[in-house]
Amino acid sequence: MQRWRGLEDIPQDWGRSVVTIGSYDGVHRGHQLIIGRAVATARALGVPSVVVTFDPHPSEVVRPGSHPPILAPYDRRAELMAGLGVDALLILPFTAEFSQLSPADFIVKVLVDKLHAKAVIEGPNFRFGHRAAGNVDFLRELGSTYDYEVEVVDLVERGAAGGGVPFSSTLARKLVAEGDMEGAAEILGRPHRVEGVVVRGAQRGRELGYPTANVETPPHTAIPADGVYAGWLTAGGERMPAAISVGTNVQFDATERTVEAYAIDRIGLDLYGMHVGVDFLAYVRGMAKFESLDGLLEAIADDVKRARVLTDAYDMER
Repeated sequence: MQRWRGLEDIPQDWGRSVVTIGSYDGVHRGHQLIIGRAVATARALGVPSVVVTFDPHPSEVVRPGSHPPILAPYDRRAELMAGLGVDALLILPFTAEFSQLSPADFIVKVLVDKLHAKAVIEGPNFRFGHRAAGNVDFLRELGSTYDYEVEVVDLVERGAAGGGVPFSSTLARKLVAEGDMEGAAEILGRPHRVEGVVVRGAQRGRELGYPTANVETPPHTAIPADGVYAGWLTAGGERMPAAISVGTNVQFDATERTVEAYAIDRIGLDLYGMHVGVDFLAYVRGMAKFESLDGLLEAIADDVKRARVLTDAYDMER
């Protein structure tokens, strides 16, 4: 998959393409439906598919300080989109100047002049241009002038019974913040992942016999509620079952909130400085302060046992 940052990175000889535009944070199941339709349409028309997204999130420019928690960093989004068959990803730097583009100017500068759109695939609530004044009706209206078709893909409702709630990044963020990892996974189509670099911590886990990877996450990362979770630690391409702790380590009166993952039964791992992924499968228990070290060790042993059972069961179902 080709990756471009800014309109100037698009090849001069780029021909017609099928385009879809959005923040696409999380590349959740609703996003997958839209992107998958764009890929299928592109293949049917014999042209490449392009996903257009923005950095930073538009809300941070329009309303500074309102950046939503990030479900997936850009490299992770690119990986997921490539897995869906996308041919090119265009990341547009979202600046104050860019935010002033009218919907018509956005269409001309991005879709017409640069990407030569033959078709545009969007969800029903797609908005664009200055003050989000553009919508799918306006996009379709200008399509007759600039020779592109518009297809609107309805988002699938969450849950087997529906319930009238569409798949959305906002709902996924809410569920992650509440520690409902099964609910978040239902929307995302996979366990929620947190990424970051392993840094040195207090090393208390090592002293207790459960060495953890202390993951320093980028700003705005969507981190689950405080507690202990079952999941996986992925490092160097290897995916390892893990017991994961999120919080301030109340046992030792710590004040810094951390994400720490213990790779179950792995001895001698040296992950310092590595970029890793932590996938959250299920909530195990809340954070607690124990009366004794023995009580803490007993609880950790039970956490590890439950994490092993949960991850093994998940993998057996796949």
